Amino acid sequence: MKFFSVDSPFYKFISKLWDIVQLNFFWLLCCIPVVTAGASTVAACSVALKMAEDTEGYIARSFFKAFRENLKKGIPLGLLTLVAAYAVYLDFQFWNATESVGFLIMGMIAAVVFIMGLLYAYPLMARYENTFVKTLKNSYDISVKYFLRTLMMVFILALEIVLFLWNTTLMLIGLFVGPAILIYTVCAFAIRLFRLIEKESDNKA
Repeated sequence: MKFFSVDSPFYKFISKLWDIVQLNFFWLLCCIPVVTAGASTVAACSVALKMAEDTEGYIARSFFKAFRENLKKGIPLGLLTLVAAYAVYLDFQFWNATESVGFLIMGMIAAVVFIMGLLYAYPLMARYENTFVKTLKNSYDISVKYFLRTLMMVFILALEIVLFLWNTTLMLIGLFVGPAILIYTVCAFAIRLFRLIEKESDNKA
């Protein structure tokens, strides 16, 4: 039956879903020490970028290979993300406690800078060889240059987060697929921008 054939939309959907489940499990597993969360996310992005282009192979093999290769680079990026997220959290906590408009503005500015500087950093690190600072700069530059696309991506990510937090059942489902779906969403947007930038660079050469 065509419905169950390897070329059917149903089979492709189930296959992609299973890849997402595997990727989510490996990401969670390698995030357990916390300090390796950055390297785990870079590895997950490496796989997700290939998934977005339908060029992924064995998920486990690709993930752990990328994890080993990006361990030293990913750890500082993960720690920076945690520090930045905590700084934004503190700004909003101070605003909540003092109701000071200054803390609210600081929190909003910090959140925007945090998102623009780090949103593309993980897929950039997964795809290209570059210095840590240059990766962050490129992430910020891409966010500015393609602001509307980035805004659309952030909106979709927000919807996904709200969906997974909607009720207990969806939270349970989110535990198995949520982080990987968020990572895949970022990488699906990022790979299109990377291809566009690469094409522009080739035309200038």
